[in-house]
Amino acid sequence: MLVLQRARGRGQRVGAAMTSEVMAWPPMRPYSARMARPPVGELMKQWRVRRRRSQLDLSLDVGVSTRHLSFVETGRSRPSPELVLAVAHHLDVPLRDRNAMLLAAGYAPRFSQASLDEPSMARIRMSVQRMLDIHDPYPGVVIDRQWNIVLANRAASALTANLPDHVTGPRPNVYRLCLHPDGLAAQTLNFADWGGYLLGQLRRSAATTGDPQLDVLLAEVSGYPNVRALGAGLGQEAGDEPPILVPVQLTTADGELSMFTTLTTFGTPLDITVEELAVELFFPADEASETILRAAAG
Repeated sequence: MLVLQRARGRGQRVGAAMTSEVMAWPPMRPYSARMARPPVGELMKQWRVRRRRSQLDLSLDVGVSTRHLSFVETGRSRPSPELVLAVAHHLDVPLRDRNAMLLAAGYAPRFSQASLDEPSMARIRMSVQRMLDIHDPYPGVVIDRQWNIVLANRAASALTANLPDHVTGPRPNVYRLCLHPDGLAAQTLNFADWGGYLLGQLRRSAATTGDPQLDVLLAEVSGYPNVRALGAGLGQEAGDEPPILVPVQLTTADGELSMFTTLTTFGTPLDITVEELAVELFFPADEASETILRAAAG
């Protein structure tokens, strides 16, 4: 089941399905202690600090004593696989990193990672491709954890068809396409707002996931001259109430195109690839934009 995650600009989860993987699991085969790098306790502490949770708060949620959790974090106690998964669940750790925590504790990984091209993923691929096709003539893409585009419909491909190769690259990335001075940024009429929103979102993603590739991408786009020119406050939310929606406004040969977006994710993933997929759908923000998009399709 696909669950609508958030409308761009609000940044809040509209709905999400909680999984029950922290309950009783079948026994897991221990791995060699040489694979426990870094120690599982260190990984648990890193995620707890990242989520701004205290040991007392987390131990109450997990159902263990603060003393035992402290012993696990310092390496004085070895956690069971059930405890590893329970801690990961309450810290909202991505499936990829839950596997890493299990390996660090000396257990086999729990979650699979299948390529989107594998036969077992045919139903998933067909479903998201159908969503993109139905959404046409409005743009739609499927993105991975680093916001690389893995699938796109005709309308989305048309928006980037004339961009240079050094911007699109072998794996087009949403942040690079939108923020690079030779990319869509050159056509963006409200680049201060749209670029600021995108950079703020990238910063939050890098901070919450701990993904080093997002840190590299953040450093890259922050170095673009047009991004640097926007000032030090770029991407920092002002005030207690952020805008409800931040549309992207593009100048085209047919007129000004204004669109807002939504993100959709899978609600109950048990595969790393599925969990990291998101469908980004663009919608016309006014009648003139809808006319332009439909005319381009026809």
